[in-house]
Amino acid sequence: MKLIARMALRDGMIIGEDVYSYQNILIVKEGTIVNRQLIDKLARYSIMCVAIKDSADTVLSTQDKLEQSTVFKQFQHTYKMNLIFFKQMMTEFFAGKSPIHTTFLLKIHDTIKSHIKYNEQLFQMLSCIKLEETDLTYAHCLNGALISHVFGSWLLLSEDDIKTLTLCGFLYDIGKLKLPDSLVWKRDNLNNFEYNWLKTHTTLGYDLLKNENLNASIIKCTLEHHERCDGSGYPNNLKASEIDRFSKYIAIVDDYLEMTSYKNINTRTLTTDDIINYFKEQGVNKYDATTLQIILKGISQL
Repeated sequence: MKLIARMALRDGMIIGEDVYSYQNILIVKEGTIVNRQLIDKLARYSIMCVAIKDSADTVLSTQDKLEQSTVFKQFQHTYKMNLIFFKQMMTEFFAGKSPIHTTFLLKIHDTIKSHIKYNEQLFQMLSCIKLEETDLTYAHCLNGALISHVFGSWLLLSEDDIKTLTLCGFLYDIGKLKLPDSLVWKRDNLNNFEYNWLKTHTTLGYDLLKNENLNASIIKCTLEHHERCDGSGYPNNLKASEIDRFSKYIAIVDDYLEMTSYKNINTRTLTTDDIINYFKEQGVNKYDATTLQIILKGISQL
């Protein structure tokens, strides 16, 4: 919201807060659309400036409307129920009571996605979900699957490859479930010890899945999703030709999720342009160039 001089008002602007006369009489309500008659009324009451909603206020208003909608409430209910199912499956897996059931994971994805009519709506819905801090890493895995499926469709992957990429999304960061939430979701900068500790999630995840009956690319993704095409990644400084193609896809998914994560949302919400500019600044040297170009085109249309 910003203050605008009466003389600078233009048709179509939206009043940001109630306007009162000097006698404390309400003369214009918040949300009123500016037109010539309204400007003349302000002049009659000698109002020199008023608060006008800017684009950020409009976005907030749109988000508030979405959160109050029946469509979102149904989506949130389904999302949270399936998050519980995912947590239960992972708890049993960690306890050695059950293997990873890929069919069950894909069913979780499809059930949540059934509430979504188009990709833009999914991204809007996910930005509105409110979670307990103890659920954040599980939700990160769930969101990884949902976003991976969308990115796979943008890349025109085969149906089988999209399923594989969706499963990679569920499981690539499984190692973080073995680390403290206070480390994974720390909003302040990590010190060297903390950063090196966090980096172990790649090997932790690989060790958890290496003996499971899973597609080899899913297992590799746990270890390779922080590798970069120019060799600057970790844990093994692999270069482009050495990195599994699904790991290259997930590297972009992971960085997208990091920029839109809970810890960033609670500091500053990044715009679509912010996200695109970050990837462009990182350059094609770190990501597969063709993949990045296609995904950025998709993100730009959200």
